[in-house]
Amino acid sequence: MTAVKERIIGAVSIMSDKDANIFWHIIQKHFKLSDTFADIEKVEPDETDLIMLKEIENNPDCHEFISQEELMKELNM
Repeated sequence: MTAVKERIIGAVSIMSDKDANIFWHIIQKHFKLSDTFADIEKVEPDETDLIMLKEIENNPDCHEFISQEELMKELNM
């Protein structure tokens, strides 16, 4: 996976559901690949997902972003 795709996934993972929904509509509108996107399975979050989402929303440490380069420095890699 490219760095750009990883950044997109990271950004979406910390968005509110409302913002993620807006972003999803932008993707659908921009790429006009309705058949492809229609095939993406919609899955409701399970109990573990809900716990993780709640932690992301309530824990300010989950909102901190560092670049991959910074992370590698912190890990001495």
